[in-house]
Amino acid sequence: MTAQKPPTILVFDVNETLLDLTSLEPLFARLFGDAGVMREWFAQLVMYSQTLTLSGAYATFGELAVGVLRMVGNTSGVAISEADVAELKQRIGSMPAHADATPALARLRDAGFRLVTLTNSPPSGSPTPLEKAGLASFFEASFSVDAVRKFKPAPETYRFVADELVVGMAETCLIACHLWDTIGAQAAGGRGAFVMREGNAMLPTEGIPIPDYTANSLAELADRLIADRAATDCC
Repeated sequence: MTAQKPPTILVFDVNETLLDLTSLEPLFARLFGDAGVMREWFAQLVMYSQTLTLSGAYATFGELAVGVLRMVGNTSGVAISEADVAELKQRIGSMPAHADATPALARLRDAGFRLVTLTNSPPSGSPTPLEKAGLASFFEASFSVDAVRKFKPAPETYRFVADELVVGMAETCLIACHLWDTIGAQAAGGRGAFVMREGNAMLPTEGIPIPDYTANSLAELADRLIADRAATDCC
């Protein structure tokens, strides 16, 4: 059990935390002959999104995703066609939910937690990626960094959510499988829960905030959060 009172509002990252990013791999396998290039592309996408925020510039995450695909193509000697771009957009917009997402979200909702999302992706028309994945009904609201024109982990992105919900940052807990995301939420005054999906791990460096919760899956995290809430409610 954590020393603090458990958070009441769970703020979920979307891409890779809830939705399965590996569904993009067939595109990269076809283009580059190596599905693993998808990870290089995503790492570059995150890096350049943060670069724009630090430099005061802005382009949507979707625009960056296409630009970074073309950039990786250039550095790899692979021509990227308009059909390839269309396939990337289609795949990004229809990523399936991770197998542990629906049962964990149902348990957390039924336990009384308020659930929202915060994504780097811009808003989209219906059906949204969360609707396509069958997850939208679990959330009372879905937020995009596009509203503040800064990407996570800028503190304004997390505080925007708290302000919109009219709650203090300490009542929120950002749930993500990216440690840089939980670090950002904690630096902004919230809590952080780190889900160590494949390809993500702790960064063993002094001075880095330790997540309030660490779990190997959303199911394990739900167990921890629900147990902490029950312990608090009974005392």
